[in-house]
Amino acid sequence: MKIYDISQEVFGCRVFPGDPSPQREIMLSISKGDICNLTGFSMCAHNGTHVDAPYHFINDGNTLDQVDLDRFIGFAYVAEHEGNIGAEDAAVILENAKKADERAAERILIKGNATLTEEGAGVFAKEGIKLFGNESQTVGPEDAPMKVHLIMLGAEVVLLEGIRLEAVPEGAYLLNAAPINLGGADGAPCRATLIGDLQQE
Repeated sequence: MKIYDISQEVFGCRVFPGDPSPQREIMLSISKGDICNLTGFSMCAHNGTHVDAPYHFINDGNTLDQVDLDRFIGFAYVAEHEGNIGAEDAAVILENAKKADERAAERILIKGNATLTEEGAGVFAKEGIKLFGNESQTVGPEDAPMKVHLIMLGAEVVLLEGIRLEAVPEGAYLLNAAPINLGGADGAPCRATLIGDLQQE
């Protein structure tokens, strides 16, 4: 069994343009005579590796605490892709995922500098996948992400953004991307991991 950490370190993470960067505060320090070390921090819910709940773009959509955990935890397929992900690309990715492990086709992770298009999003949404993840800090074009978000989140597909898959080969894995339980929130950071070398059950 091999465990891959596919998360960014928070204080050095990439930040979506216009979002605030995470800030760290040393509140107590043993070296200064305090009883313990204590860190305080502030950050945006969408800093670093994080998930989007439907409420992020849909005002009456489910907030983070209303989303079932099984969307964030389960089998997933890592696919390598560069450039735009159109309808044909999405269909091929789903086909390859099903060949690798039928269960893995429920959660799709894209490795590479890829942008999900509206057409590709439509294919994933129609398929009813539970989660879609990519290495960018947003799903869809960075300068116009709204339409792709509306397609995916409108179909209850949760989004996992800002993952790091450089060391992960294509294939099926067990994903754990459970977010911090922020009640009423539109998203939250998570420590996303993949477990590989799994035997078929």
